[in-house]
Amino acid sequence: MGTLASLLAGLASGETAAALKRAKLAAIVYLLAGAAALVGAGFLVGALYIWTALRYGSIEAAAGFGVGFLVVAGLMLLVFRVSAGSRARQRERRRKADMTAVGLTAALALLPALARGKGGLGLILGPAAAMLAYAIYRENVKSGPDDPDPGASI
Repeated sequence: MGTLASLLAGLASGETAAALKRAKLAAIVYLLAGAAALVGAGFLVGALYIWTALRYGSIEAAAGFGVGFLVVAGLMLLVFRVSAGSRARQRERRRKADMTAVGLTAALALLPALARGKGGLGLILGPAAAMLAYAIYRENVKSGPDDPDPGASI
């Protein structure tokens, strides 16, 4: 409830409006600075192209720049594809952690109500024992390429 009161006090005092105005101004400045940086980089590439064309010829400079930009694009795609697996694993870990937190929060919210009712202790201990057994099972079961063929008979 304290966070809601703090939020309402911030709205009432105009602090939130001032923070939004500062964020909007910062976004505009960063956008303009980024645009200026892109224009500057474009002029540097143009200057490098002119220098290369004067030194090696127009066709050679154009071909060199074309190949260079294609190599840069290929490297960017390669890095993106290689890192896609780690990003997927990170999203999965985050999703599992979020689901665990939601489940734990729900369980803790229901705990007092279950403990007061008839048979509440059984309702609490049953799933807790099942979760403990599952955790023990998961810890003791190997997974991965090291496992022998599960369908093979001994």
